[in-house]
Amino acid sequence: MSGLVDALVIVAVAVLLIARQFRASRIDAERRWWLLPALLTVVALREPGILDAQHPTASALLLGVELLVGLATGAGWAWTTRVWSDPDGSVWCRSTKASAAVWAVGIGLRVGLFGLGTAVGVHQDSSALLLGLAGTLLVRSGILAWRAQSLTPAGTTSGAYGDSTIRPAGKEHV
Repeated sequence: MSGLVDALVIVAVAVLLIARQFRASRIDAERRWWLLPALLTVVALREPGILDAQHPTASALLLGVELLVGLATGAGWAWTTRVWSDPDGSVWCRSTKASAAVWAVGIGLRVGLFGLGTAVGVHQDSSALLLGLAGTLLVRSGILAWRAQSLTPAGTTSGAYGDSTIRPAGKEHV
């Protein structure tokens, strides 16, 4: 994929996530929350230019820091997200103002890393940014799924097989 297509994918995913984060959304811990990060990782790793051939050590260091920033942003985003459960047992989440601050700091750090790499002369491909975004989404989704599982209502228990079936009422014997 070309760098322009990668950049458009990154911008589209980021806009979608930022727009959706302030609406309440239901968390389903059973769904495949790891699928989008896995797809983004595959797209990022398919490109051969993830490391600069002229500066392999510096580009690997920048990539490692990019991944750490992505993981930290995902963790900060997940822990600043409000999570609650309804009486019916469904778990919901919505990002807070602190989540927006985490996003702003994460984007600022990524811009700073790009500037640092440019100043040092390291060619940076969009694959590193895409890989960092995948790490952000993976950590955030994993933490939210874990938090959702811990919020099951206290009164709900899993019954035995057939507990939900309707049984005919028998006659009372006096």
